[in-house]
Amino acid sequence: MKHGFDNEKYLRIQSEHIKERISQFGNKLYLEFGGKLFDDYHASRVLPGFEPDSKLKMLMQLRDDAEIVIAISARDIEKNKIRADLGITYDVDVLRLRNEFIGRGLMVSSVVITQYNGQASAIAFRERLERLGISVYYHYIIEGYPTNVDLICSDEGFGKNEYVKTSRPLVVVTAPGPGSGKMAVCLSQLYQENLRGIKAGYAKFETFPIWSIPLKHPVNVAYEVATADLNDVNMIDPFHLEAYGKTTVNYNRDIEIFPVLNAIFEGIYGESPYKSPTDMGVNMAGFCISDDEVCSKASKDEIIRRYYAALCDFVEGKKAEDEVNRIRLLMKQMKITTDYRRTTVAAHQRKEMEGTHAAAIELADGTIITGHSSDLLGPCAALLLNATKHLAGIDHSVKLIPQEYIEPIQLTKTQLLHGHNPRLHTDEVLVALSMLSLKDENCRATLQTLPQLSGCQVHVTVMLSEVDRKIFKKLGIGFTSDPQAKN
Repeated sequence: MKHGFDNEKYLRIQSEHIKERISQFGNKLYLEFGGKLFDDYHASRVLPGFEPDSKLKMLMQLRDDAEIVIAISARDIEKNKIRADLGITYDVDVLRLRNEFIGRGLMVSSVVITQYNGQASAIAFRERLERLGISVYYHYIIEGYPTNVDLICSDEGFGKNEYVKTSRPLVVVTAPGPGSGKMAVCLSQLYQENLRGIKAGYAKFETFPIWSIPLKHPVNVAYEVATADLNDVNMIDPFHLEAYGKTTVNYNRDIEIFPVLNAIFEGIYGESPYKSPTDMGVNMAGFCISDDEVCSKASKDEIIRRYYAALCDFVEGKKAEDEVNRIRLLMKQMKITTDYRRTTVAAHQRKEMEGTHAAAIELADGTIITGHSSDLLGPCAALLLNATKHLAGIDHSVKLIPQEYIEPIQLTKTQLLHGHNPRLHTDEVLVALSMLSLKDENCRATLQTLPQLSGCQVHVTVMLSEVDRKIFKKLGIGFTSDPQAKN
C-alpha cells in the first residue's frame, strides 16, 4: 500500500523531542501516555506507514532512561470494566500490559490504584499483585477534583496519596483505558516530588488530534469520528493563539481543563511552566507526514469505515443514534459520502447485477475484485477465493474447491450441528484450501497470497458474521458492511 507517513523519521524525532522535554525539567519528567501502545491500528489506518507499535518502538529507544507506571481505577476494578477490543477486564489487562512491557526489555516499576475509597475488590487486587512481587500504591478520591485546587494541592489532597517511588528520568504513566486517572497520578507525583525538593515536570503524549496540521484536516476529523461516543471536539487552542499568535489544534477536554491544570501547577510550583495545552504535548507525528494526499484519502476512508460501523452497532442496539448523526454531520463537513469508498460502489453494483448479497475488495494496486453469495459460499468466502486467485494469477473459471468437497461440510453444518446457514464462511474456505493444498498447486498458490491482503479494504452488502469479522481482522483487512441483518 502507498505510504504517507515516515515511520523512521517519527521514531527518531519523537524520542529526541521527549529527551529535550526531560532536560527542560531538571532530568525528571512524568509523561502521561494516551492511546494504545501496542496496537494503534487507528493511527496506522489514517497515517499509512505508521506501524501499530510505533509508540512502543519509540519507547524502546528510551528504555535505559524510562520506567513505566500503570494506573488503574478502583472503580473499574469494582465493576469489572472490560476492554472491548480484547474482551478482558481492566485488572487482567494490567498484568498483560506489564508482561508485554517487561518482555520487550522495559522496566515496569509499579501499579497505582486510583480513585481508591476502601473498595474490597481493589484491596484484593493489590494483595494479588504484591504476592507477585509488584509494588502497588493507593491514590485516593479527592472531593472536588479537579476544580478544588486549594484542597488538591494540600496534605489532604495529593499529600494524602502514597508516594510512588521512581528511579529514572522518564516516568511513563499508562493505563488499560481512558478514565483510569493517568493525569491525576502525574500531578500527584509532581506535588510529592516538590515536597522532596525535586522539581519534576509533566507532559502529555497523545497522537491525536495532531496539533501541527489544520483543524479540518481529514486526519484530525477522523479522530473526531473515532471519539464520537465521547463527544470529543477538535478546537483551535485559544490559549496558544493568545500566547504566541500561532494557530494549533487541540480537543475540547484538554482546553476546558487547562485553566484548572494551570492553577494546580501554580499551587505546586508557584508558577505554571506552560502557557497552553498545546505546550504540554510532545507529539511530533504531524512533522512526519510525507504524502498529505495519501493520508487524506486514508482518513476519509476511515471516516466512512467508522460511519458504517456505527450504523451496524445502532441496528444491533449497541450505539445511540446521536453518534451516527454526529458522524454523518462530520462527513457532510468533509463533503464526502459513502460512494467515496470505491469498494462500497463496487459491492452495491455487484449486488444489483446478481440479485444477491455481494462483497468487494480493493487490492494494493487499486484493482477491485468482487464476489457474491451463492448456494455454496457466503459473499466474504467467495470474495476471498476470487481475490487470492487473482493475486496468484489463476483464471477465474478455475474451481479451487470442488462442489463434492463443499457439500459434506454443508451437511455437517446443517444436519449434524443444526446450523441454519449452509454456506461456507471464510474460515471454512481456508481450512478446505489448506487440506487441498497438499496435492493441489493452485490451492497452495492462493494460500501464499494471503499476506498481500493486509491493508486492503472490503465492503459487504450485509452485516458480517463474527467468524468473517475475525478472519478479516487476522488478515489485516479493513472492512465495512451495510447495516442489513443476515437472512
